[in-house]
Amino acid sequence: MPIITPELAIEYLEKKNVVSIPTETVYGLAADATSDQAVAKIYALKNRPQFNPLIIHVASIETVQEWAYVSKFSIELMEEFWIKRHASISFVLQLKNNHPLSLLALAGLETVAVRRPNHPIALNILNHLSFPLAAPSANQSNTLSTTKADHVLKSLGDIPVVDGGICEVGLESTILDITNDEMKILRLGAVTENDLKPFGKVQLAYHGDAIKAPGMLKRHYAPKIPLRMNILEKEPKMALLGFGDCPGADLNLSISGNLNEAAANLFNYLHQLDNTSFSSIGVNPIPNEGVGQAINDRLNRACEG
Repeated sequence: MPIITPELAIEYLEKKNVVSIPTETVYGLAADATSDQAVAKIYALKNRPQFNPLIIHVASIETVQEWAYVSKFSIELMEEFWIKRHASISFVLQLKNNHPLSLLALAGLETVAVRRPNHPIALNILNHLSFPLAAPSANQSNTLSTTKADHVLKSLGDIPVVDGGICEVGLESTILDITNDEMKILRLGAVTENDLKPFGKVQLAYHGDAIKAPGMLKRHYAPKIPLRMNILEKEPKMALLGFGDCPGADLNLSISGNLNEAAANLFNYLHQLDNTSFSSIGVNPIPNEGVGQAINDRLNRACEG
């Protein structure tokens, strides 16, 4: 019985079990963020390194204020991007003393990454729980993120999944460190540097920076077969993932060259091409602007390094 209702998912989560739930970005592997026992099941199912922290999902700003320091600047950004724009962004904040969150979920850090998912099913589940959810992408660690329920089952096996259809955004959230009321992007996503600039100076994290949030590992989001970027012509036995005008492509992220459409299709199409019919996947050049920067970041981490 892998596909379950939201109501049954709430029961499972209250019993410290793990459930995959849909969000607007990718499917999440959710569990009670205050329970080491529940969070340990996430790490075990994903085979995830325990130094890699998890994003905590909440339904409201007020929930975050209970256990993290939320400044006026933080509230301004949360209200703008979570409430007004319904944007996919996680904020890294300093934790208060004696917070209830699982130290395992935090990977021993004194900071926490939080986000409010923009998905009716995820928000409905969160609103019916008395605790926040730790919910990394629902896939084996270092493999492709999942944007459909059947992707989850293919990656993780027979686990309970709430089927919310295909994810609208299809790319993990931007992660922004605002612990000192300064903005530093730790992971690129649909919310771009240009979106944030009106609120102040924006820095970008380097690959060598200490891991403070998910998605900072050098190799991540990888298919099983080798992936290469900036490929213009298809090679023998290569699957070609196109963008824009690319007649020979096996699949095309966006024939019209729309970067938002490309982001939404990225993981779904990589899943389809990641099979034994091909020896490798070649990806057309993606413009490194706007959300294209996030797409290229994911592709860079998926390449063999």
